[in-house]
Amino acid sequence: MALWTSFDALPGDLGPTVATIGNFDGVHLGHQHVIATAAQAANDRLPVVAVTFEPHPMAVLRPEHAPERLTNLAQRAALLEQAGADHVLAIPFSREIATWTPEEFIQRVLLDALHVQTVVVGANFRFGAKAAGDVHTLREVGLREGFEVIAIGLDGGPQVWSSTYIRSCLAAGDVEGAAEALGRPYSVTGVVSRGDQRGRELGFPTANVPIGEVIAPADGVYAGWLLVDGERLPAAISVGTNPTFAGQRARRVEAYALDRDDLDLYDREVSVEFVAQLRGMVAFDDVQALVKQMDHDVALTRATLDI
Repeated sequence: MALWTSFDALPGDLGPTVATIGNFDGVHLGHQHVIATAAQAANDRLPVVAVTFEPHPMAVLRPEHAPERLTNLAQRAALLEQAGADHVLAIPFSREIATWTPEEFIQRVLLDALHVQTVVVGANFRFGAKAAGDVHTLREVGLREGFEVIAIGLDGGPQVWSSTYIRSCLAAGDVEGAAEALGRPYSVTGVVSRGDQRGRELGFPTANVPIGEVIAPADGVYAGWLLVDGERLPAAISVGTNPTFAGQRARRVEAYALDRDDLDLYDREVSVEFVAQLRGMVAFDDVQALVKQMDHDVALTRATLDI
C-alpha cells in the first residue's frame, strides 16, 4: 500500500480508480463498510484509493473546536488498508483548499488526480467551501463526467456509527461501547517512558505510555491487553494522574502485564487495548490500601478477560 501525503507524490500513471473520501478517524464499522463497498465496486480490477485529510479540517479552520483524534495518520492508513483500501491519499488540508468549491474539489481531486471511475461515500458526506457539496452534487457531476457515485448509510442500528459517538463513549469510560462501534478494542500506541517506578516498588511494574496524539479513555482502571512485538499480554491498566501520589500532573496510561516482572520495555513502542472499565480513579489514604485495591483490580482483570 502507498500512503501519499501530497498531490505531487501521486504516480503519473495512476488511474482509473475507485475512490472513497472522508476523515476516517478511528476507521469504525461505518468506515469499514464504505471501504468494503468500494473494494466490491473495484472487483479486483481497479485500485481503491481512500482520500482523507491531514490535519483534520477543523484543526485548521476552528482549532479551538477541533476534535481529539482517535488515530494518527499512520494508524489510520494501516486500518484503511486492513479494511480493503489499496492506497491512501492524505490531502494536506489548508485554508486555500477550504475555499475550493465542490466542483473545484471534484475536478482537482477526483478527476485530475485520481481519474475516478466510481466514488463511494457515506450518505451524509459533505465537501467543498462551506460544506456546500453533498451526494447530490457528486451525482450531478458524475453524470456529466462519467463516474458512478455510491452512497452508503452509516447506520449501525439504534446508534449511527460515528467518530463523535466513539469519543463520547471514551469520555465516559465506556470502552465496550467504543469497541462495538469500532469492531475492535480501542487502543493507544506509544513509546514506553521511564516513570517514577512506584509500580515496580509495589509489586506491579507498569509500562508507562504518555498520552500524545490520540485520545485516552476517561480516568480509571481497566482490564485489557498489552501488545509487545506481536505478543498479547493480559493487563490491568490505569489511566490518569495517579492521585494517591502528589506531583504527577500529566495524564498517562500505565499497563501492568499480569504475572510479568521480567519485561524491559523502556523506549519500545507498545499498544494498550482497553476491554472494560473496572472502576473510576480514586485517591487512597495510604499505600497499603492502594496495594489491596490493586490486588483486587488484578483479580477482576483475570475474571473480565476470562484467564
